[in-house]
Amino acid sequence: MNRATSLVRRLRLITHTDPTLVANYIPFPIFASACTPAPPLTCHHARCLATKQGKGPGKVQKVKPKQEKQEVEIMQRMTVSALAQAMNKDFDHVFEALLNTSVDLDSIEPHSVLEEQWIKEVVKRSGMKYKWAKLVESKERVNKDTQRRAPPDPAVLVSRPPVVTIMGHVDHGKTTLLDSLRKSQVAAGEAGGITQHIGAFLVQLPSGEKITFLDTPGHAAFSAMRARGALATDIVILVVAADDGVMKQTIESILHAKKAQVPIIVAVNKCDKHQADPARVKQELLSHDVVCEEYGGEVQAIHVSALKSRHAKKGCTLVAGKTWAKVRFLFDENNCTVKEAGPSTAVEIVGWKELPSAGEEILEVESEKRAREVVDWRCYQEEQDKLKEDMQAIEVKQREHQESYKKEREPLAHLSWRQRKSALYKANKKLMAMRPSEKLESQELSLPLIVKGDVDGSVEAILNILESYDAHDQCQMEVVHFGIGDVSENDLNLAETFSGTIYGFNVGVDKSIQQMATKKGIILKMHKVIYKLIDDLKDELSRKLPPSVKENVIGEASVLAMFDVTVGKKKVSVAGCRVQKGQLDRKMKFRLVRGRDVIWEGSLTALKHHKDDVQVVKTGMECGLSVDQDIEFRPGDEMVCYEDTETRQTISWDPGF
Repeated sequence: MNRATSLVRRLRLITHTDPTLVANYIPFPIFASACTPAPPLTCHHARCLATKQGKGPGKVQKVKPKQEKQEVEIMQRMTVSALAQAMNKDFDHVFEALLNTSVDLDSIEPHSVLEEQWIKEVVKRSGMKYKWAKLVESKERVNKDTQRRAPPDPAVLVSRPPVVTIMGHVDHGKTTLLDSLRKSQVAAGEAGGITQHIGAFLVQLPSGEKITFLDTPGHAAFSAMRARGALATDIVILVVAADDGVMKQTIESILHAKKAQVPIIVAVNKCDKHQADPARVKQELLSHDVVCEEYGGEVQAIHVSALKSRHAKKGCTLVAGKTWAKVRFLFDENNCTVKEAGPSTAVEIVGWKELPSAGEEILEVESEKRAREVVDWRCYQEEQDKLKEDMQAIEVKQREHQESYKKEREPLAHLSWRQRKSALYKANKKLMAMRPSEKLESQELSLPLIVKGDVDGSVEAILNILESYDAHDQCQMEVVHFGIGDVSENDLNLAETFSGTIYGFNVGVDKSIQQMATKKGIILKMHKVIYKLIDDLKDELSRKLPPSVKENVIGEASVLAMFDVTVGKKKVSVAGCRVQKGQLDRKMKFRLVRGRDVIWEGSLTALKHHKDDVQVVKTGMECGLSVDQDIEFRPGDEMVCYEDTETRQTISWDPGF
């Protein structure tokens, strides 16, 4: 009962004009707290208590005989409806009798149970008296339960169809397998593609014999159903997907079958899939004491596939290109709905996530999950193909670069690689000696190298990699010397002359050489793995690059007014501002912008809020500020507070590692 119903009942009782009803309820203080004193009700009370007609002075008044109060049989924990029935009243009467009590009337319903004190109170307020109902002794009832009949005489027994229960893990193909036996399509109509009830089916074999099949749900939520299926069967067919193996509900089904002491036949289903591995299934069953005949046991294991010829139908899942569909409707050429479309049938399919391209092959898959897997794989394949195309284009450009490079080096083509490198080294040394000032200026953006290796082949391999260096616009890199053997004092001298770094591959460094290098501040990079040497070189090149500077705006303020203040003997221009975004931080950089022009950049000399020097002024606050130059502020100018953040650059060279 809601509060509105309670209020209606109160109002109906208050506004009732039947004098008899009001008189009956005179003993109730029902209006004490329900409302303010009401004169009309007082008038009704007065009329009900007035003398009867025909009475007058001097006449003897007849005494009305006392009436017996109605008795009401009550008992513990009576409901509202039971109490009303015992009093021959309706529900509203009990409700009205409970007004102005501590009972929560908003929660009172016919089936609500009343406490003893309120049962008695309702009876009293109704002008009745109560008595406790006597308990009636019940007679002893006759046992009418049914019992199992005694086993019949074997001579009179008749054959019955065997009961075979299909059990296994969810989505392992139990119902689809059974569909192939009964020539039906129950699996297609099941919610979510899983069985949620036990289904019983009678299948007649070509020989005329009949078999009753029980299809049990494989989902984890239906354990009790599987248990009942095992208890009511003669044989359990345990369906295990060849691509999935033994799962949780497979194990549970084995336990149910063993508890019911019924034989098991294993159906290894979905053997048509590429991932199918029936041998693995049988090996996994061994750990659960299900030994197939191949391993010396008595359990038969049959390899099956429950799939039938595919055709599009409502509810099936299709894949075409890089999209998929859950078929909602099929329309023929006359725009009429059809339930399915077989081979060579032209239909319009409704339910595609995205429309496939014309000419795409449409394939049916077993589930939406499988459809997503197919689409994801095809998208991945397309990305890989595109990546291959990009790589081919890069290789073409690299070949063009190599051809151009070879043309530049044709004058040295007749030399051996060692003579060629020596010639380049001498040319480079002469060039750098001719421009010592430029060498010093560009030292921060150049990296001279000395390369040492254990054998000719190692040095040649490293130099061939270094020839692919193409980031000279970021940082110059030149090999000033290369050779075979351990790092020598001559190598240190060259490194000191050119401010270079020595890279060694599979070579040693004498202790005295290490000490000399440390004293001269020469960096030695020794490696035994070639790609780590190149990675180290890339890191050193990146460290040579200046950091990239990014501006981060901290706050913006609008100039509202300008005025001059005297500091000592000097007049200082002050801008009165209001912060519009973020905050102004005195220690940061500032910029004054007028329209699209930058008028000034620099630092603040003062930042005040009211008359107090402050470090930070936040959004919505007003402030006064002065700058480190003598500039003229104008109302409408914008003051920008910002900081420059530095980020390390990375060399763009990609050696292919």
